[in-house]
Amino acid sequence: MGASTDVSRGVRIRMALLVLAFAAGAVWLVKRSYELGVRDSDRLRQMGEEQWLRNVKRPARRGAIFDRNGADLAVSVPVDSVYAHPRRVSDPARAAVLLGEILNLDIERIRHRLESRAPFVWIKRHVTPSEAGRIRSLEIPGVDLLEETKRFYPNRKLASHVLGFVGIDGNGLEGIEKAMDEDLRGRGDALRGVRDAAGRVVFIEENGRNSTGNSLVLTIDKTLQYTLETELAAAARTFEAVSASAVMIDPPTGEILALANVPDYNPNTPGSSPVAARRNRALTDPVEPGSTFKIFTVAAALNSGVIQPDEMLFCENGQMEIGDIVLHDTHRDGWLSLTQVIARSSNIAISKIALKLGRQRLYRYIRRFGFGESTGVPAPFETGGILRPPNKWYDVDLATIAFGQGVSVSALQLAMATGALANNGVLMEPRIVRRIVDSEGGLVRDFPPGARRRVVSTYSSRLVRDIMTAVTERGGTGEEAALKGFLVAGKTGTAQKATPSGGYHPDKRVALFVGFVPAESPRIAMAVIMDEPSIGRFGGTVAAPVFRRTVDQGLRYLGVAPRGVEYEARAILAHAKKCRNDEKEKSAAAETCERGSTDKSVSTVQDGPVGGKMEVVVPDVTGKSIAKVLKTGRKAGLKVEIEGTGISVGQTPEPGTTVEKGAVLFARFSRP
Repeated sequence: MGASTDVSRGVRIRMALLVLAFAAGAVWLVKRSYELGVRDSDRLRQMGEEQWLRNVKRPARRGAIFDRNGADLAVSVPVDSVYAHPRRVSDPARAAVLLGEILNLDIERIRHRLESRAPFVWIKRHVTPSEAGRIRSLEIPGVDLLEETKRFYPNRKLASHVLGFVGIDGNGLEGIEKAMDEDLRGRGDALRGVRDAAGRVVFIEENGRNSTGNSLVLTIDKTLQYTLETELAAAARTFEAVSASAVMIDPPTGEILALANVPDYNPNTPGSSPVAARRNRALTDPVEPGSTFKIFTVAAALNSGVIQPDEMLFCENGQMEIGDIVLHDTHRDGWLSLTQVIARSSNIAISKIALKLGRQRLYRYIRRFGFGESTGVPAPFETGGILRPPNKWYDVDLATIAFGQGVSVSALQLAMATGALANNGVLMEPRIVRRIVDSEGGLVRDFPPGARRRVVSTYSSRLVRDIMTAVTERGGTGEEAALKGFLVAGKTGTAQKATPSGGYHPDKRVALFVGFVPAESPRIAMAVIMDEPSIGRFGGTVAAPVFRRTVDQGLRYLGVAPRGVEYEARAILAHAKKCRNDEKEKSAAAETCERGSTDKSVSTVQDGPVGGKMEVVVPDVTGKSIAKVLKTGRKAGLKVEIEGTGISVGQTPEPGTTVEKGAVLFARFSRP
């Protein structure tokens, strides 16, 4: 009895334990089901998807870059890249041999990649169509091709420093490619793909949309860019310069028409060129401007009223002491007019003008011309130049900065400041991007011309403009920039190169030229910098010819006619109009008109009264300075053209002659 009772109690205990175990298990299952099905469902779903779903990133196509006329400068083209899933490659050694032979790569390096534990490895990016075809024909398990886009620069080295280049992943690394990377890059899509047990993508959702980046339309003109690059490179070779830079702008708009540097490089293969060749020196390398700076000092002085246009300055026979420093001129001149000061590039006269201006006023005008600060053009690594504050200037600093020593500028700054004088004293914002358009050609953003500020008055800028024409006339330092049929305004400069430790190299020079043409209605302004020429050293002989040859071709390309052609056309039209209006001698006039269309005796500078227009009497300008002649002629309502420098010794038409208002008064000058 007792034994059966003990057995029954043991059974009940075991049953109770079993029930408790089942109950505990049921509770645990319910709890776990809640955790898996409710509390952790999102996390677990994500973990599961990571195992069988894969994000396949489809990169966007980078937007194109065009010149101002729509010519391609940079485009993106589809290319194949070779990749592998190492876990699926059954024979890495054999696959490495086959791939290495086709792709011209190190076999051991490929084998190392194929034997790695990584799920995905690149073998070679951006292969040729021939290589892609051969790889595809091998059908190596685990090795496949993926379509990407590659940046292509169809003009090779043309505008390389403007454009820059991109990296293997399509990110901008230099130039406009870097500065405007966000606009050009676009946005790729991450598409969802289903992987099988072997890891292969067997299905990809196609409901995503892959975007193309925006395209840029630049202010650069492909033809003018080619012309500038060709002439700059030829001059650098001829004069054996270490490097060279030049910038061409449109003065009224501030648009950069061309920008070139020597040495250059091919952005399709940037790695094959040294870093120094890829540097955009026109923006990144500051140089002392030398005597080109004198025109800005004179503009400041005229605008401030500290000197007058007809003022004579004594040049101390080529030598003057300021403090412990002795200033020298190339010429041993005495009294010079302001025009002669610029034409003969007198350091002493400019120093005297600067002393009249004073530190604060000269510094203020230098800054207003845009020196000492970056221009803001969309390009990386632009320099603002070097300009010390005026409270750190001594008298000798004031004098030397006035003629371009002790201050550093970039080629772009120099071109924009020169453009301000050509643009009636208004400094424009430099523009290199005209507009941004989307993949369909629709306008995204426009960049209209914008003025930064007025620097000097229209009157002062035109005085300096007229004075600068004497530089390129016979006897001026910039005769090599003279262009037949056009009035050229310019200024030469030759600067010693500063040493890192202070002071100047005795033999190293920088040759410069700045100018614009036609002087009376500028279409092109340029700054040319030749660094360390071995043959020749002066801006007038080294840099000025680059200006002349470039603008000669540029003006013809832009359709700007020389003065002789323009006046001949005006003379023929005026003659024809006079004939039509002369009723008293109708038959004779008709005969004369018929002859006049081919008669080469018609004056190419004829500007007589026609069609009942307002007439003026030509004033007597003989014996006057260039500035006085300009002032007198304009006051009379005439356009003034000059030849030579010094004092007026003759004029056409003769004094007292009655001519149409707006006619040309041609004055000849000679040194006293």
